[in-house]
Amino acid sequence: MTNVHPTAIIHPGAELADGVEIGPYSVVGPNVRIGSGTRLMAHVFVDGWTTIGSDCVIFPFASIGTRTQDLKYKGGRPRVEIGDRNTVREYVTVNAATSDGDVTKVGSDCLLMAYVHVAHDCILGNGVIMANAATLAGHVIVEDMAGIGGLCGVHQFVRLGKLCYTGGFSKITQDIPPFMIADGAPVSIHTINSVGLKRRSISDESQGLLKKAYKILYRENLSVSQAVEKIEKELQPVPEIKYLIDFIKNSTRGITK
Repeated sequence: MTNVHPTAIIHPGAELADGVEIGPYSVVGPNVRIGSGTRLMAHVFVDGWTTIGSDCVIFPFASIGTRTQDLKYKGGRPRVEIGDRNTVREYVTVNAATSDGDVTKVGSDCLLMAYVHVAHDCILGNGVIMANAATLAGHVIVEDMAGIGGLCGVHQFVRLGKLCYTGGFSKITQDIPPFMIADGAPVSIHTINSVGLKRRSISDESQGLLKKAYKILYRENLSVSQAVEKIEKELQPVPEIKYLIDFIKNSTRGITK
C-alpha cells in the first residue's frame, strides 16, 4: 500500500509500486515509475521519463529527471534510470539525457550526498559514493564502488575507474585508472586505494601487484604504452591487473599522469 501525503502532487499517469511513501509537498510527474519501498521525503521533485527502483530514500529538495542543461536538447524522451537501495541527499540534481531515447543512469547501493550534480548522459555503477557538492559534467562514466570527494569537478566524457578514489576539491579532466587514489587541482595519482581494496576483500596478492603496477605507471618515467607493455610482461595477470590494463587501453581521453 502506498502512503502519499495529502499535500503531495502525484500525476495520475505516474506509477507507484506497493510500499512507496511520498512526503509533504513532493511532486511526481506523469511519466515517473517508482519501485516498492522507496521513500520521497518532503519537497522532492521527480519528473521526466524517470524510473526509480526499490528501497531508495530521497531527501528534501532533490530534483530528479529534470531536462538536460545541454543546449543540444531537441525534445523526445530522454530518460533517467535509478536502481535500488540508493540514498539521495538534499538538493541533489540528476538530469535527463540529452537525446531522444538516451539515458542518465545511476546503479544500485549508491550514496549521493547533498548538492551532488549528475549531468546528462552520465552512467554511475553500483556502490558509488559522491560526497557533498561533487559535480559531474555530461557523459561521465563512474564505475562500481568509486568514491568522489566533496567539491570535485569532473570534465565531460571522463571515466572514473572501479574502486578509485578522488580527494576533495580535485579538478579531473582525464580518466582516473581503477584502484587508484587521485587528488589535486590539477589532479595527480598518489597511490593505490588500499583502504577501499581491503574493504572489498581484494587479496593481498592482488594489492601487491597493483602497487607494482602503480610504480611502473607513475614512478619509472615511462610513457603510458611503455608502462602497459612492462606491466603485461612482468606482472601476473590477476583479474585486477587485467582490468587495469584494459581500462588504460580503452581510454579515449587518456589517463591522468
